[in-house]
Amino acid sequence: MSACATRALGLALVFAVSAFAQETEPGDPWLGWKWANFAILVVALGYLIRKHAPAYFAKQSTEIRQGIAEATQTKQDAEARAAAIDRRLANLESEIAKLRSEAHEEISAEGGRISRETMHRLQKIQSQGEQEITMMSRAGRDELKKYAAELALNLAQQRIRSRMTKDSEDGLVDAFLADLRRQSPDARN
Repeated sequence: MSACATRALGLALVFAVSAFAQETEPGDPWLGWKWANFAILVVALGYLIRKHAPAYFAKQSTEIRQGIAEATQTKQDAEARAAAIDRRLANLESEIAKLRSEAHEEISAEGGRISRETMHRLQKIQSQGEQEITMMSRAGRDELKKYAAELALNLAQQRIRSRMTKDSEDGLVDAFLADLRRQSPDARN
């Protein structure tokens, strides 16, 4: 047995003997066996603790070291980020001024581009407007000509009807039929 287990057994026996010696009246006949059972229990627990405790404590020690290393790394990362933020805050005014000037330049450039695009669109719209006006004026002239022709025809019809008599109508119909007979293919043969 190991030295620790031997010490534990020795201590258990010393306690058992001292307890046995302190007993003045004969009472429990199993008291000696109870102390022997207690001593065996102490020795078995000592053996199990000695066998498993070093591995457990080594594992705990390793986990603690890893935790400390991770915490140290996290602290260093946080300090580096804080330093970067401090540097950026120190340069914040100059960055804001730079951003403002860039924004003004972009606005000016965009304004010029928009002006050019607007002028191009206006010219295009003007050209389209002129084309539409030309087309509408042509269509209006054509419509006026058509209307004037219809009026002239209606006026001519009214004049002809007002001068037309039954005899003149019969004469026109007869002349028309005579022209048809002369032009028909059967009449030529």
